Amino acid sequence: MIRKVSETPSALLSVAQLRGARGLLGWSQSQLAEAAGLSLPTIKRTELETVNVSVDAREKLRAALEKAGVEFIAENGGGPGVRLKKKKAKSK
Repeated sequence: MIRKVSETPSALLSVAQLRGARGLLGWSQSQLAEAAGLSLPTIKRTELETVNVSVDAREKLRAALEKAGVEFIAENGGGPGVRLKKKKAKSK
């Protein structure tokens, strides 16, 4: 069974997934900080990989990115990843 990372604890989100999600959206670190309600230094620390960031901050990051249309994909044999959600077709 494939589980989305969003169904697992936020601490399991990798830095690569966060960077990839930001890249898919074309967001700067400042834009992500604003969307997540966090400071720019918090985003910079999160992306350093060597610094522990609180679970609360990671949850805010995940929530902001998911709201913007990103899906986090759990390890399923090919490694964890990110993708953009498919846009729903408008009904006539």
